[in-house]
Amino acid sequence: MTPNVVVAADGSGNYTNITEAIKAVPLNSDQSNRRFVIYVKKGVYYENVRVEKEKWNVLIYGDGMHNTIVSSNHSNQTGSSTLSTATFAAYGKGFIAKDIGFVNTAGPANHQAVALMSSSDRSVFYRCLFDGYQDTLYTHTHRQFYRHHRQFYRECKIYGTTDFIFGDAAVVIQNSDILVRKPLKSKTTIVTAQGKLSPYSKTGISIQKTFLGRPWRNYSTVVVMESKLGSLIDPKGWLPWHKNTTAPDTIFYVEHGNVGPGANTDNRVKWKGLRVKDTQNDATNFTVRSLIDGDQWLPATGVPFQADL
Repeated sequence: MTPNVVVAADGSGNYTNITEAIKAVPLNSDQSNRRFVIYVKKGVYYENVRVEKEKWNVLIYGDGMHNTIVSSNHSNQTGSSTLSTATFAAYGKGFIAKDIGFVNTAGPANHQAVALMSSSDRSVFYRCLFDGYQDTLYTHTHRQFYRHHRQFYRECKIYGTTDFIFGDAAVVIQNSDILVRKPLKSKTTIVTAQGKLSPYSKTGISIQKTFLGRPWRNYSTVVVMESKLGSLIDPKGWLPWHKNTTAPDTIFYVEHGNVGPGANTDNRVKWKGLRVKDTQNDATNFTVRSLIDGDQWLPATGVPFQADL
């Protein structure tokens, strides 16, 4: 593809940082579907980048998830809100990132520290790295627009310790590696913290064909299906948000068709909202086609996807 602008730390492009390149993106108040392409050359870019909601259809690509890196170290411990800790934040709809890494280097002792926050409807992340500890990947939604924050992650690597895939967008993570880091002694390793507040919102985290979590809010929704689960998964599978309590009956958790030593559900927690048997119909509702309407808009992105089970 031919980029509109090139970012290169060595000065060989149009800009030396990504923030300046984003400023060059035109405002899309005319609802144009034209894509603005930014190529970021190999290098580490130390900045906090924001693609604002008025900047639509931005595509940013690099030289590989381990070669083109956006990095910062903002965290709750430095006085930032969780949202503002994000190394990279995408708000404008139709955002696409390919072959690039998003890193937060705050470390395991500094609490919430987001590497990537997406609040972009129809956003796609292909062959990307999300590297952090607590709260690495924030799949964000605005409460008044529950249906408009569809996100797709394909062939990505996601690193973290606690609640490191969290939020309340409609998310499908497919053919990706979710890699759990060793936490501090006082911490517990938890992959997801899904924060659905309303049973009527079409949101949730769907992990499909990917190498479990705790309910953040009452209608927390997570489906893990057709994935390989390693031995690091505790036989109980899931934790309540607070110790010595149980999960609300209103959560919706499904495990379907998984394999590997962590996939045995015989000793899972006995929660009303956890489904581990006869789950075909439940899982079907959380595919690319059903959860994010991806069969309608993903073909135009050129990113491979599996629409159904």
